[in-house]
Amino acid sequence: MTPDDFRRLALALPEATEGEHMGTVDFRVGRIFATLGYPNHAFGMVQLTRDQQDMVVGVEPRIFTPVPGAWGAKGATLVVLAEADEATLRGALEAAWRLKANARQIALLDASRAKSAPP
Repeated sequence: MTPDDFRRLALALPEATEGEHMGTVDFRVGRIFATLGYPNHAFGMVQLTRDQQDMVVGVEPRIFTPVPGAWGAKGATLVVLAEADEATLRGALEAAWRLKANARQIALLDASRAKSAPP
């Protein structure tokens, strides 16, 4: 995956917007759920719970690693873009988005998924 792929997938989530803070691109749904370009252009970051982080790092250690320091201890998880496939990255971004989205926004995503699911 590339930074453009990360951006495309993040912005495909309902009401996600792109912004910037501390010199990196961020993606928000009210609050930041992901960033791009930290520590460099080869990485993205998704804000997960510690349990989610443990799971993705355990299953896909080539793709995911905790951010060093306190942020990582709180669930901030680096994504090695070159190692990620679209389905894995989409799932991680959606998990991070769901943690920051409100009930109405989550209902929008769930409704769109229900419409596109095969009968």
